[in-house]
Amino acid sequence: MGILGTAAALFAGSYTYASSNPQPEYIPVAVVDSTSSDTAPFVQAVDEVLNGSLQIRHDSSISTAQDALAEQDVFAIFDATSASTLVVDVSSASGLTVASSIGEAVEQAATDLGVEAGVTDLHPLQDGDPHGLTIFYMTIASVVIGFVGAVQLGVNAKSLRPGERIAFTAAYAVFAGFTIVATVDWLLGTLDLPFVESWGILALTMFACGMVYTMFNDLFGRWAMLPTWGLMILLGNPSSGGVVAWPFLPQWLAVIGGWLPPGASVNAQHTAVYFPGHQRAWPFLVLLGWAALGIGVHIARTRSPRHDRATDPAS
Repeated sequence: MGILGTAAALFAGSYTYASSNPQPEYIPVAVVDSTSSDTAPFVQAVDEVLNGSLQIRHDSSISTAQDALAEQDVFAIFDATSASTLVVDVSSASGLTVASSIGEAVEQAATDLGVEAGVTDLHPLQDGDPHGLTIFYMTIASVVIGFVGAVQLGVNAKSLRPGERIAFTAAYAVFAGFTIVATVDWLLGTLDLPFVESWGILALTMFACGMVYTMFNDLFGRWAMLPTWGLMILLGNPSSGGVVAWPFLPQWLAVIGGWLPPGASVNAQHTAVYFPGHQRAWPFLVLLGWAALGIGVHIARTRSPRHDRATDPAS
């Protein structure tokens, strides 16, 4: 009872800590035509509204800044190249909370300074997902089913050899990843997904999480669920950026989020859906790294003499 009570409290606390009343920690933005007499005071006013969280880079052209926005290196562009009005470009797909906060800060700063400013969303969310949460739900499904499937293999197929267990983990990951994408896109029509890429991301996420549980099971036996739950659910999901974008997370959570499977999966999926042509290798390297770690530990532990003695019926 004590373990369950503690797990429940930590589960609720981790999500509440990450998502209740989020405040901007750091927001990278690009400023174009920074020599304009209107730009510097305006950007400073917006920064003050956002509690000094803007991290400013200066770009010489709007195309360079827009590329940075598409690469998710910045979350907004302050463009003063127009003589009539200041234009601020945002990206809801990079983080709805960030885009909304910048929009509100721009409106307040424009009113305070008596200038005209407009906000344009260059990468809006799809109509079927106005709050941008569906990708997070898809990721949760792949994470949980990934390690729950490994639990079931451990309980119901104990005699599987390492290669067979890895193959079965990959098989259910591929199949379940397909069902998630088919449900969200074909059945519900919530998101228009790049089917094969989204499927691959979910399958790799599920496989990595399954192998992580398998690793912990080899290391800790019946207590394997505790480190798996802690890593994937208590730390991984709140820090993933799926509900609260990384600039609004406590900085230590934002740092570790990209190194864990949920954060890597959300990152890769967001880019696949909203920023085609700008996919990065890092999220896939993270997922492959966790999968490789799990495979390596599983093979090493099952080949050790100690493991053989523990599984020998005559012992």
